[in-house]
Amino acid sequence: METRDALVAQVAVALSAAGFEEPRRHARRLVASALAISRTDLFGHPDRAVDEQQISRIRAMLGRMVECEPLSRILGKREFWGLEFALSAETLDPRPETETVVEAVLRSNPNRLAPLRFLDLGTGTGCLLLALLGEFPAASGIGIDIAEDAIRTAACNAVALGFADRALFLVGDWGAAVSAKFDAVVANPPYIASGDLQLAPREVACYDPWRALDGGEDGLRAHRAIATHLPRLLASNGIFATEVGVDQADAVGAVMRTAGLALDGIEKDLAGIPRCVIARPGGMAI
Repeated sequence: METRDALVAQVAVALSAAGFEEPRRHARRLVASALAISRTDLFGHPDRAVDEQQISRIRAMLGRMVECEPLSRILGKREFWGLEFALSAETLDPRPETETVVEAVLRSNPNRLAPLRFLDLGTGTGCLLLALLGEFPAASGIGIDIAEDAIRTAACNAVALGFADRALFLVGDWGAAVSAKFDAVVANPPYIASGDLQLAPREVACYDPWRALDGGEDGLRAHRAIATHLPRLLASNGIFATEVGVDQADAVGAVMRTAGLALDGIEKDLAGIPRCVIARPGGMAI
């Protein structure tokens, strides 16, 4: 029978041939996921035998990965901010750069016990709202998405994570469905220009919902729509934090200023790319 380590080696060869960077790392993730074990267990017991049913599962997953289907889509879940989120067809697959939005809200609100109110526009899996509720145990929030499937998924994630009593999810068009004031409004809206969608990596273009990607002719359509709601949705000392595409930070900042907001900061992701624009009601712009 095959051993765990032998299968990792075989998967790594196949992934390398398919053009994957760090194929051994991806192979370990695939094999550990297929066997439903931790990577620590995989490292600690490389010589354990793998039965034929497990081998078949690994090969099936490998076949999907070489077609550029993300492992998160194959498994139906993704880790974000240390929490596990279920995915569905109408949800964007959360990615590490989106954590800059969570970090921006944390920096702006050092009191973790404050009873803050959050609004997550285009909530998808609910990852932004639920990550914030995990950091602020007295906070509550609303997540809005135009896709009913996404709202169902986000609500299920809230239950699984134990935040259902503090999170409400609604089907709606950006901020039109609510009229309250919020201490922080967050978003990861569509921001890829329509003409660039065909240039997106296959794992994005083929597996993320286009409605969550298509930002219109210049990629700023969603940010413009959201900006019209922010003056009435933000509390006087509230903030808006949004993810933006590469080279979009200045343009999104200009959209916020046009809506009467002040640009409060631009945060970079781990790759050094300006990834999160922060704005506030009025005040002095930077």
